[in-house]
Amino acid sequence: MTRSDLVTRLAERFSQLTQRDTEFAVKTILDAMSDALARGHRIEIRGFGSFSINRRPPRVGRNPRSGEQVTIPEKLVPHFKPGKALRESVDAQLPPDVDRF
Repeated sequence: MTRSDLVTRLAERFSQLTQRDTEFAVKTILDAMSDALARGHRIEIRGFGSFSINRRPPRVGRNPRSGEQVTIPEKLVPHFKPGKALRESVDAQLPPDVDRF
């Protein structure tokens, strides 16, 4: 599902909202979540999951063209951990022919 798919489905579900209002609401929510993560906060949405920031330590990698060693600096990356309800919902809806590892 893309952002525009989400906007369309919400606008269909809530007929009192215009497409433009729905688009603004989705943008506002996603911007607020992005800002919170950028400030280092954790976001928890009960029944869905939590977003947090993970630290990737510095490491030594290789340039694929030349093969020379390159130092890769430390990074902070967003991490999503699904909640129990989401995990169970996704697992219950898997078709029987899907290989479950």
